[in-house]
Amino acid sequence: MKRFFALMLSAAMCLSLAACGGNQAADTSTSGDTQTAESTQSGEKLKVGVCIYKFDDAFMTTYRNALQAQLEEKGYEVTVVDGNNDQAKQTEQINTFITQGVDALIINPVMTSAADSIIASVKQADIPTVIINREPTADQMAAYEKLVYVGCDAAQSGTFQGELILETENKGDINGDGKISYIMIQGDPENIDAKLRTEYSVKALTDAGMTVEQLDLQRGDWDRNKGQEIAQNDLAKFGDQIEVVFCNNDDMAIGALQAIQAAGRTVNEDIYLVGVDALDAALNEVVAGNMTGTVLNDANGQATQAVASMEDLLGGKTFAAGEQSIYVDYVKVTPENAQEYIK
Repeated sequence: MKRFFALMLSAAMCLSLAACGGNQAADTSTSGDTQTAESTQSGEKLKVGVCIYKFDDAFMTTYRNALQAQLEEKGYEVTVVDGNNDQAKQTEQINTFITQGVDALIINPVMTSAADSIIASVKQADIPTVIINREPTADQMAAYEKLVYVGCDAAQSGTFQGELILETENKGDINGDGKISYIMIQGDPENIDAKLRTEYSVKALTDAGMTVEQLDLQRGDWDRNKGQEIAQNDLAKFGDQIEVVFCNNDDMAIGALQAIQAAGRTVNEDIYLVGVDALDAALNEVVAGNMTGTVLNDANGQATQAVASMEDLLGGKTFAAGEQSIYVDYVKVTPENAQEYIK
């Protein structure tokens, strides 16, 4: 009889331990810890879809390569697609990823005006999503708590461009007439980065008490050839009146440099030229004295933060309204420090 009761007690203890073990596993799976690249349930790799607005953008090429390398190094199954600067195509790509059941999305929107529909789609599918490079409004992002934006504060990059001009010997007023006469080669004016860089580069000058004169503002769509064409036409039209050429990115600045040199002008002597991104090609021109400066748009740093934020979301973290934007600082690049950033 005693042996019977001992066996019964032993069985009860085993059942109790099994139940405790099951509860512990459940608690762990719902914690906010960072998710690993391998699913804890199936042992399969987690799938990540990455949507880039277009592959032939020089900065986004650096960014997507860094993203893909970091994700694959961590063990994720990664698919990267080219939106070809076509929002309808990118929307179809996002829907395909959703249908395929990816575990997370990283999206560089073709158009920020499409943010509402993108956010609605990923929310309905309950897919953790990181938006990069092109920032929706805080109100748009507040619609979904498993959404975060990783990028830079574009106003800061514009301010730094203006400061690069203010730090020259004559503060941009080469001809000494009491005003800075400039042309602005803008990216896509629908893009918030283009708007803020355009506004804040000039605001830095006026905040410092300088008088400015805008000779021209043209849309260059982030493209080197368009930057060259706009600068060429403006140099032919305005000639020596142009003291400063502001470009919203380095690709357009390199195009503008080609036009400046073809027109017989010399950067840092009779004209100033600034860009944004700190592409290697631009850094080499800064070192050589052919660009006044640029602003480092830290692709690797942003890729690292995007991956970290994605893993936070996969681990169960959510972001409250008003706290969904994570910024990586820009850095002013001059001839004195440009060499540090050349890869």
